[in-house]
Amino acid sequence: MAAALSLSSFTASPERSINASPSFLLRSIAGSAAAIRIFPVAAKHSSLCTHSGNISLNSCWYQGRAWSMSLSGITPLHDGEHVAVSSAAIISNVSSLTDGTQIGRSPAISIAVIGATGELARRKIFPALFALYYSGQLPQKFAIFGYSRKELTDEDLRAIIATTLTCRIDEQQNCEDKIEAFLKRIHYLNGGFNNREGMLKLHVLMEHVEGKFETNRIFYLSVPQEALSDVALSIAEHAKTEKGWNRIIIEKPFGCNSLSSHRLTSSLLSNFEEKQLYRIDHLLGRNTIENLTVLRFSNLVFMPLWNRNYIQSVQVIFSEEVGMQTPTGHLDASGIIGDVVHSHILQTIALLAMEPPVTLDGEDVRNEKVKVLRSIRKIEPSDVILGRYDANPQGKVDGNLSDLAPTYFSAALYIDNARWDGVPFLIKAGRGLNKNRVEIRIQFRHVAGNLYHKDNLRSVELATNELILRDVPEESILVRINNKVPGLGMHLDASELNLLYKDRYDIEVPDSYEQLLHDVIDGDNHLFMRSDEVAAAWNILSTVLHEMGNFNVVVELYKLGSKGPDEAADLWAKHGVQWLDE
Repeated sequence: MAAALSLSSFTASPERSINASPSFLLRSIAGSAAAIRIFPVAAKHSSLCTHSGNISLNSCWYQGRAWSMSLSGITPLHDGEHVAVSSAAIISNVSSLTDGTQIGRSPAISIAVIGATGELARRKIFPALFALYYSGQLPQKFAIFGYSRKELTDEDLRAIIATTLTCRIDEQQNCEDKIEAFLKRIHYLNGGFNNREGMLKLHVLMEHVEGKFETNRIFYLSVPQEALSDVALSIAEHAKTEKGWNRIIIEKPFGCNSLSSHRLTSSLLSNFEEKQLYRIDHLLGRNTIENLTVLRFSNLVFMPLWNRNYIQSVQVIFSEEVGMQTPTGHLDASGIIGDVVHSHILQTIALLAMEPPVTLDGEDVRNEKVKVLRSIRKIEPSDVILGRYDANPQGKVDGNLSDLAPTYFSAALYIDNARWDGVPFLIKAGRGLNKNRVEIRIQFRHVAGNLYHKDNLRSVELATNELILRDVPEESILVRINNKVPGLGMHLDASELNLLYKDRYDIEVPDSYEQLLHDVIDGDNHLFMRSDEVAAAWNILSTVLHEMGNFNVVVELYKLGSKGPDEAADLWAKHGVQWLDE
């Protein structure tokens, strides 16, 4: 063995070579089962030594013999601006890279899911990636890497994921074969509790699978908010590829107020360019949101009506009924404000109210959205109703909520520009309510001069014309109009012209995560909040959050399965709006 140690170099990857003296190698010998790269100085590249455990690769050869060596040291070694850890730290606990199958010498894209064993990854991210694979929307050559702190093998993670995968109901051909082929593309890494060392391990694993060819990388950060900055920094320092582009996906909430959001944004922008950041909100991946710009800018019947002259009010509704409410374990004191209002609700209003963009390019759309957000007045506490459901269905108080964390938020806001001056935009967002509904209701002004005010001395009130863009429970577009009831006499009735998507289109609508991951791969960022949008949205909510922090806002209790706090009706009346959904 002493002869083997008289090598002049070892490396964690071809790009991160570090000179090591024989004395260092001697100090590093231990009973660990980790493999390392060893090669003479003259060698440009090396292969990993054969590992007797999980890693099944080519042997490395030196002086005509195959060598296998174990190291245990984990102390980082510094080489200029690069940091490498001893090979035991990089290679140990890495699952099988090949498992007897090859995914191709150079995947076109590598997708790393950080927090791979969490509920979001298991229920949403991996199924969405499989759906893209099954429908042919992923590049032919790709690899997926699961990263967490649990002691698992590749097969363990694959078994967990397999239970969540299903094929589209309208395309069931070769479903089991597709699932098996997809799972073989998944690799697992236990990153440990040191993010920098973990990301260096991940980089080594990804480099091996990718080979020497051009490969792009996506990092999906499904991690707690408090870990975001450190994980992102560790990726920037140790896991980014130099052989293609890097993109990072960040889950909401994007901070909990203006200050925390600014700190997070500054941290991210110190390590990544704005174009690399994709702040994901699954509610914005719904087809109804995508359809907003189509409805507005491709239908002449709506374009001249889309302003204060014809629209009386706009209602944006997010309502989850009992049993459907999202788990609240990740929420901070802002509650539903940070989780739903800051991103989903205000982004919906921005898309609904923005001016026509120059093009549909993501940056052009974002430019128009941020103009709207900057034109919205700060919401005053007097125009807000906050509520919190008082018990879960078992009758126990939800211990995941802080004392002030609201599960209900209703408010009136105004956009100070020429198009929308004076039009109230009313928000209703709540969980544990009596309806499961996500929709936008646009109420038009009354017809001037009601010809039908009297009919045989009876007053005939015209119903308000309304355009309803409904996402849940069934995606549809409805237009409420007044029409004559057939028969003698003049009797009017309010009816709905209904486009029900399930009747019109015999296809399964992709899950929102599938849509948004597809956009990230394509580089389409129009449904992802830019840093200036994030800041503008928090500014709108800043006064309310400040008063909440000073305990100057009352959070009303409401019972599960109710319509929410009764005080909301007074708020609608204050702004002259009839809440037709009630």
